[in-house]
Amino acid sequence: MSSSAPQGYGPNSHLHHVVRPIQRPVNYVTRALVAASYPLRGIYYFLRHPAYYPLFISRLLPLSLISLLVYTILFTFAFLPQFAFLAIFHGRAAWFNAVVLTLGEGLVIIQGLFEGFFVDECRVDVFDATLIDKGLADLVAPHRILFPDAPNSVKMLGKPSTAAVYQPWSLIQIIELIVFLPLNLIPFVGTPAFIIITGARLGTFAHYRWFALRGLTKKESKHEVKKRAWEYTWFGTVAMVLQLVPILSFFFLLTSTTGAALWTARLEEGQRRPPVGTPIAHQEAETAAGAADEQHPDAPPPPYQDNPPV
Repeated sequence: MSSSAPQGYGPNSHLHHVVRPIQRPVNYVTRALVAASYPLRGIYYFLRHPAYYPLFISRLLPLSLISLLVYTILFTFAFLPQFAFLAIFHGRAAWFNAVVLTLGEGLVIIQGLFEGFFVDECRVDVFDATLIDKGLADLVAPHRILFPDAPNSVKMLGKPSTAAVYQPWSLIQIIELIVFLPLNLIPFVGTPAFIIITGARLGTFAHYRWFALRGLTKKESKHEVKKRAWEYTWFGTVAMVLQLVPILSFFFLLTSTTGAALWTARLEEGQRRPPVGTPIAHQEAETAAGAADEQHPDAPPPPYQDNPPV
């Protein structure tokens, strides 16, 4: 009698059937967590690279003053009426939803009127400098002048030779922010829904600059966004939460840009690495092995040939 288990049975098969139903949700959660981590990684990376600080400081004063003025006016005249109205329906949670609602209104004003004029060029520089730091200068070089002898990646950046836009000014995004602001009036689920919905739109612009550097058409860019729509939703959600922090929203704009560039570097690395088992990979492995054999002192001599090449 054979001791082998029948086909389809055994511990491995049983484990596969147990794990299979949870593989898909686990995969979605993992992808969401990885994408959501990049805005936070961007904060850490930005803080550890003092070369980026001048980009932040040069625009810090005007944007901080604008943010302070806008939020002071809103919290003085709009917060209390909104809080009183929300308290009727939300009870103790009214103050939190009123704060988010007021911050969202401030974000609409600042983003719609000021950010595009003060920040976008700076975000392009942060994105490109991060790519250079991650060994992707060849991706940036065709689109702007670079100074290879500069002491750091920020000082390497010269004038762009093509249109340099990190995130295009989007009327649709502004309208969505306004349209979905009333979601904050819905108890419990309204505020998270507002952040996720508007964050999903924000996330779709995370790699706009990357697509431009690659020379993708609008159709190809839409395909790339659709392919990673789930990831962009959660990247944008975390970036949206950070942007709702008053005064520091500009700083988090830059760090989220850094996070998007770090994500880009990872994706570029995956695209440039030849798959294991391809003829190119085999050929490179054989070439490397051959070179190693030639250099090894104990390697056998090459096979005898009657007519050796001249």
